[in-house]
Amino acid sequence: MAHSNRDPTTSRHVAVIGAGAAGLVTARELRREGHSVVVLERGSQIGGVWTYTSQVEPDPLSLDPTRPVVHSSVYKSLRTNIPRECMGFTDFPFAARPHDGSRDPRRHPGHSEVLAYLRDFAKEFDVEEMIRFETEVVRAEPAADEENRGKWRVESRSSDGAADEIYDAVVVCNGHYTEPRHAHIAGIDSWPGKQIHSHNYRVPDPFKDQIVIVIGSSASGVDISRDIAKVAKEVHVSSKSTSPDTYEMLPGYDNLWLHPVIETARKDGSVVFQNGKTVYADTIMHCTGYKYYFPFLDTKGEVTVDDNRVEPLYKHVFPPALAPGLSFIGLPWQITPFPMFELQSKWVAAVLSGRVSLPSQDEMMEDTKAFYNKLETSGIPKRYTHLMPDDSQFEYDNWLADQCDYPRIEKWREEMFYIGFKRIYAQSATYRDNWDDDHLIVEAYDDFVKFMSSYPELLPLLKT
Repeated sequence: MAHSNRDPTTSRHVAVIGAGAAGLVTARELRREGHSVVVLERGSQIGGVWTYTSQVEPDPLSLDPTRPVVHSSVYKSLRTNIPRECMGFTDFPFAARPHDGSRDPRRHPGHSEVLAYLRDFAKEFDVEEMIRFETEVVRAEPAADEENRGKWRVESRSSDGAADEIYDAVVVCNGHYTEPRHAHIAGIDSWPGKQIHSHNYRVPDPFKDQIVIVIGSSASGVDISRDIAKVAKEVHVSSKSTSPDTYEMLPGYDNLWLHPVIETARKDGSVVFQNGKTVYADTIMHCTGYKYYFPFLDTKGEVTVDDNRVEPLYKHVFPPALAPGLSFIGLPWQITPFPMFELQSKWVAAVLSGRVSLPSQDEMMEDTKAFYNKLETSGIPKRYTHLMPDDSQFEYDNWLADQCDYPRIEKWREEMFYIGFKRIYAQSATYRDNWDDDHLIVEAYDDFVKFMSSYPELLPLLKT
């Protein structure tokens, strides 16, 4: 595929932190815009969160700040919760590979297929040549010396030693599925059972014949509770989105129950739910999400993380006081991630080149404060600042596309996401293998063919 290089106003030297999906597409977009790029990746391969390892942290709750951190949070049985067609980058379809036995052709494929897709993407666009593997960023901060005013100092370490380098800009793409959040449970300090965060869950085998409580009913909670139910004696799911008197056995299972939140844990090993039910459990599994965490970033207080809000950020990307030298890709959640990463990085690349202008610092701050005030007025907790439910993610995507003079998100992609998201809750046990949006699949593949007809070498990707 030809790499379309524009003639930018300015070519910048840019550090991209992380070589997951966000870092890969950001590197591509920056280079397309004419910038020079170095991707700093602490792991030995690309993929970020999609890189599976059986290794887990010695501290099952990941509370010890001195622990050796395992950056993958992927469990062995994980499959995508949105269809592959709407998940892929807009100009590199996530189409099923030919049935040669080495790839997963399902619409909701396993994590290894997503990693393979990202490898295909990196290979197609020669991204790996920009990556320094096994290189950990230990500090990124505005350069203090007069000679480099307005630039960024990035300190890193690798097997080759330490490096101290100056960049025109830093783009943070380190993901947000490594530093766990935990449920607060009254009495938990005296409860004698075992606790674990889903970050350290890989397979159900350790829970054989146990009574397990799973806290959380979002995607990971749904998956893991059903995975564990295959081997456990009982599984009890605690969900804050249910009514206080909820107590029901989930369809298709004789050992899986749904409850409201936990009221208290006791030193005799019992756990009492808000519905009054008491369970003597062996293990509590926290499927309670993650924190935004940037231990390497020193902005002298210009960017902070408070109750899981990274602030202040204009449009979830640029801190007004440090724009455009610092930006973040991939903070929003409950979204179709790869297309959003792509559009955010197109915007960042165009701003850095001068092809697209940002508002003034005061205007960006005013817009950001207005957004935060709107959330507060609507009663939306601060921790949901980067959540994009309903239509907001596609409104946001299309705003980004308009900034970059790029086509808006396809209607079939929006509809496919909405239909798929509803199925997660209506058919949680079967939604990945039963669907009723064949007309959208046809639209998607028609679009793929139109796009790929310009690149005959890629057409085999559409043959299943």
